[in-house]
This record gives sequence, C-alpha cells and structure tokens, in this order.
Amino acid sequence: MRIKRLETYSQRHLSFVRVITDEGSEGMGQISPYDADISALVFHRLVAPVALGTDPMNLDILVDRVLVETFKYPGSFVCRALAGLDTAIWDLRGRLEGKSVCELLGAAPCTLTPYGSSMSREITPEDEAGRLARLRDECGYRSFKIRVGKENGHDEDQWPGRTEELVPAVRRAIGDDIDLKVDANSCYTPAKAIELSKLLEDSKVSHFEEPCPYWELDWTAEVTRATSLSVAGGEQDYDLKQWERMTAAHVMDIAQPDVCYIGGITRAMRAAKMAEKAGMPFVPHSANLSLVTVFTMHLLAATPNRGPHFEFCIEKEPWFEDLYSPALQVRDGQVQIPEGPGWGVEINPRWLADAHLQVSEL
Repeated sequence: MRIKRLETYSQRHLSFVRVITDEGSEGMGQISPYDADISALVFHRLVAPVALGTDPMNLDILVDRVLVETFKYPGSFVCRALAGLDTAIWDLRGRLEGKSVCELLGAAPCTLTPYGSSMSREITPEDEAGRLARLRDECGYRSFKIRVGKENGHDEDQWPGRTEELVPAVRRAIGDDIDLKVDANSCYTPAKAIELSKLLEDSKVSHFEEPCPYWELDWTAEVTRATSLSVAGGEQDYDLKQWERMTAAHVMDIAQPDVCYIGGITRAMRAAKMAEKAGMPFVPHSANLSLVTVFTMHLLAATPNRGPHFEFCIEKEPWFEDLYSPALQVRDGQVQIPEGPGWGVEINPRWLADAHLQVSEL
C-alpha cells in the first residue's frame, strides 16, 4: 500500500486533509486551525512530496522523515501541516481495521470529563460569572477555565482591575465544589505571577496556565517553584527536544501540548510519555471545537497520565459550527468519544464543497 494522492480542503481558519492510497482506501485529517490556508500551502510544498509513494502504515518513520527533509524550515507551520497528514493516516488505519483511533491506541471509546473553556477577555466579570453558572446547571460542567491578564500583556490586565474582580466573582457564582482554572496566555513576569497566585489560591484555583511568556522557561520554572498552584504549559511548543528539556527540568506541573500544533497524534504521544516519565498530568490544549478536540479525546482515552479534565470550548464560533457529525456534546458533565471507525465523525460535505481544493499526487 502506498500514498497515491493528498487533497486539502481549505478556508481561512481550517483545512482538512484527505489521504488516498493506491488501493483506493481513504482517511481524513485536519491541519492545525488558524491561518490554515497558509499551512495548506506548506503542506503541498514541503510535506506532500515526502509522503507521496510511501507506506502509510510506517507512520512513525514517515513523521520523522518529514521533519528531517524539511530541516531548512524549522518552525510551527511545518508541524501544523504535518498534523494534517498524521491525523488523516490515523483515520485511514481505523477505517481499514474497522476500529476507532482510541481502539488502535489500546483503549475503548468512553466518556471524558470536560472543563468549560472560556476564550473571552472582553466579557465582563459579572457576565462571565453568570454564563458559567448557567452552563454548570444546564450541562453539568464540574470545571471551568477563565482568562486572566492580557494576552502577552507585559503585566497588564485587559482593563484595570478586571482579573482581581473576575476570579472571586466566578468562584462565588459557581460555588466551591466546582474546579476552577485560569489561563494567563504569557501575560506576566515571575514577580507579578507570584503576586497574583495569592489571589488565585484564595479563590481555590487549581491550574495556572502559561503564567509567563512561554519561551521564558526559567520564568515559568520560577513560578512553578514559588506557588502551590499547578502551573500548566507547553501549548505553543512543537519541538520534541524542547519537550525533553521542559519535562526533565519540571518547568511546569501539567503538560499541555496541542495535538495539531505539535504535528499530530504520533508526536503528541511522545510528549505524553515524556510527561508520564516526569510524573506530570497530560492535559492537551484543544481550544476550539474543530477536529482537534476529537483528536485529543481519542488520545486521552489511551493516556495513563491524563488529567481529570480536558479542554472543551464554550464559545459559539461560526467557523466550527456544523463542521462534522456527530457533534460533540456535553451531557451531565460528560462528553462521549465518537465510536465509529477512525475518528468516528464525517466532515460536512457542504463545507468541503465550499472550500478551496488543492491536490498533490504521484
């Protein structure tokens, strides 16, 4: 069996990959979201020429070969494009064997416990507290994550006093028995993050994500050592050598790679094993309801060091509505992993018909 044809279906935020073999078998995957049309160009220019004609069953070898062959272009876009190839091949394997991806990884489809992930810094503390309380009651959420500070904010808040008002307001609204996490998106210097951690501890926050600029590993490690909060990080990191350094040095307490940023399931599993060796819970970043959340759930089912919750976006964005079926839904505080072959979902054919098609083939 050889890879004969690779197709991408792209719009601005999303691009899907179809892999087709010389035997006519197919699988669908997804390039990393956000500027995915750029990643699709990288896919056809750099990734597809390496993949065409190869055996898709030798995925570990193929993934490594792509990165070796593109060594002149180290960076996020190659890994974002590689994620499309990797996830399409996992789907191909599942469809060939009549198994879900989590079954290929050694686990049965199951339900997992989400944390409702807010993406908004424009929402007022009062409105954020109110909507999280409603979601707790309507969907059964037992955990939420909110945004503090300003994205890459150099110690600034989104507006003065927002964080100091937001965190206690949300805690009062959801009650003491609901787990609460916060995400700073690289906002703080160590001194400011450590100062803020006292407020977070008082509000029983369990998880302090990316408190410092993610590239400042020493800063993050300083916060990790100074606070009783569990510091989370790794969302942006796609280099597995960087993952070796971060986990060996215990820069953070919780490992958070993004399956699509890091290059797919194959490479995410390697990061999970590094985290397991370091005694870290594995809680991947999956901040939208494109296929990245489906990929993450299948992976987590087979990950022994998975955390108690996984990220589930609570925002309603038109670019990922009606994207695939069956849609993921939170019921009684749980989400079911799709049970069909491969990823267990089908992409909306109308979306594919409206997308820009590009083809690479032998």
